Amino acid sequence: MLKIGSVCFAFGAAIVVVSLANAQQSRVSPHETISARLAGNLVTITYGRPYSKDPKAGTIRKIWGGLVPWGKAWRTGSDEATTLVTQGAIKIGDKEIPAGAYTLYTIPSDTGTSQLAISKTIGKWGIPVDEKNDLARVDLKKSDVESQVDQFTMALETKKGAPSGLLKMTWERTQFSVDIASAAKK
Repeated sequence: MLKIGSVCFAFGAAIVVVSLANAQQSRVSPHETISARLAGNLVTITYGRPYSKDPKAGTIRKIWGGLVPWGKAWRTGSDEATTLVTQGAIKIGDKEIPAGAYTLYTIPSDTGTSQLAISKTIGKWGIPVDEKNDLARVDLKKSDVESQVDQFTMALETKKGAPSGLLKMTWERTQFSVDIASAAKK
């Protein structure tokens, strides 16, 4: 009972903090919340979904290596920071992440290994990215996608009741992915 209460409190606190951040600045892009259950453990990600089209000029922007520079921390979405909330411990890539609320950001690379960072800082606007409070960084698999994706999209792909799945981030003709799993001891 205490564990569920702690997670509910952390989730509620994350919502309040993000709401306060929203009140300070206005959003430019639509937002989405995605979730999946990993062996019963609810994992939720809330993020901004920017378009390839510039919201002011209306022109199509170059995303990777343009709007999102290679080798620099990117907030992984738009507006306020992308938030990960997990009821129980999970593994992202090869790193164990305890139950709680976190910020996700990405360090994309054109020639090397791209990374997803899990930060202990929550409730901030997405920029500047806070790189000083990382809990972990994990390597991402980079691949090409066949069709152009004009709006940044994240997905948690799992099979019902499965203890593991895949976190995918897609935009333009590029996809980054990493394994995600319940860290429940068997």
